[in-house]
Amino acid sequence: MTTVRASHILVKTEEEAKNLKQEIEQGKSFADVAMEVSLCPSGQDGGDLGYFGKGMMVKEFEDAAFSMNVGQISDPIKTQFGWHLIQLTDKQD
Repeated sequence: MTTVRASHILVKTEEEAKNLKQEIEQGKSFADVAMEVSLCPSGQDGGDLGYFGKGMMVKEFEDAAFSMNVGQISDPIKTQFGWHLIQLTDKQD
């Protein structure tokens, strides 16, 4: 079974997520941004969610995470919790 390891940043609006992605692309650390602004408790760990398999996360989040390449940062993803930026940090088959 494939598992992935991902970090994420959770915010309230798509605009905020887009702005944060731009800051990260300009060199700001994903983990630092997560610690500063993420609404999820994982923000304290730089957004790290650890490893997870299919069926463990909400569908929109899972679909995005499993379709990404390691090191990639997603466009904003909307779930029932808000808007996420996802960084895929590892993938294991």
